[in-house]
Amino acid sequence: MVENWRFFKKRAPNAAIAAVVKADAYGLGAAPAARALAQAGARVFFTATFGEAIRVRKALGEGPQIFVLNGPSAKDVAQYSDAKLTPILNSVAQIKLWDARAGAGLHIDTGMNRLGLGPEELAQSMVALKGTSLALVMSHLACGSDLKHEMNATQLKRFIDAASLFPKAPLSLAATAGALIGPEYHFDLIRPGVGLYGSGGLDADNPQLIAAALIEAPILQVRDVEPGESFGYGATFTATQKMRTATVALGYADGYLRSLGGRGYGVLGGAKRPILGRVSMDLIILDVTGCAEALPGAMVEFLGPNAPLDDIAALAGTASYEILTTFAGTVRKTGARA
Repeated sequence: MVENWRFFKKRAPNAAIAAVVKADAYGLGAAPAARALAQAGARVFFTATFGEAIRVRKALGEGPQIFVLNGPSAKDVAQYSDAKLTPILNSVAQIKLWDARAGAGLHIDTGMNRLGLGPEELAQSMVALKGTSLALVMSHLACGSDLKHEMNATQLKRFIDAASLFPKAPLSLAATAGALIGPEYHFDLIRPGVGLYGSGGLDADNPQLIAAALIEAPILQVRDVEPGESFGYGATFTATQKMRTATVALGYADGYLRSLGGRGYGVLGGAKRPILGRVSMDLIILDVTGCAEALPGAMVEFLGPNAPLDDIAALAGTASYEILTTFAGTVRKTGARA
């Protein structure tokens, strides 16, 4: 993940490069990830919740700045100062709750209609915001995964217009995908999240980033099967010729998506070994015909340098974010790479 952070630093040399470590660093472990990234030079971090931020602060010590994207609540607002955390204010209610305390970020909604102040709310809040020193003004792209989507330019213009109201505040619009659109989206700070962990965040033509998660599982049993034999629940695959199969200790209890049945693969002996039939709770059957390395105890790679995150996500019909947070986040045999 450190090399991926450096990739964005080279991509946007005039912007600070933050590190988004929410969702336990997308399932890889927020504390070790944050420490590795801080050692590489990251000085700004983002979490989604106050609880996540407390854990990252404990891991990093007092130095780096930690923003909390979901903003303050009545339960935790008084604790931000002691924990040296910076909330992102997303609504009129949060601005009132923050009550001009020192240091906060401001989220302006430029078209995603998820979090942030819309134009009317922003106008209503200008008086209250005059007493708040803004550490950041940010927005978020709805369609950054499509570099040519017209919504990107629309949001860029809206962000520039709204940010002009805060000439002294640092600005941030781009996350992982947005950073790849072009320098006009970089501003003062870029917020890579999934890009740190191995995905470019694009719908197609992703850059080659380093796999941050290595997930392997052992072969439990190898068998030779005859034509006409079927495999797994529902007998959804039937051999048409003699085959050699391997049963591997991995399944949807580990976060390996059931939708990868008959579509995904493991890597063994330098080649992709297709999944036969359905993924079950803690077992997968692979076609290892002709693979001399297929022996009980041999480790099969299911996510890593030879099974790229974006490739597995496409086969599963989902986003790389879901693969990481469910698979890397819950698997019983996982390793994170700094």
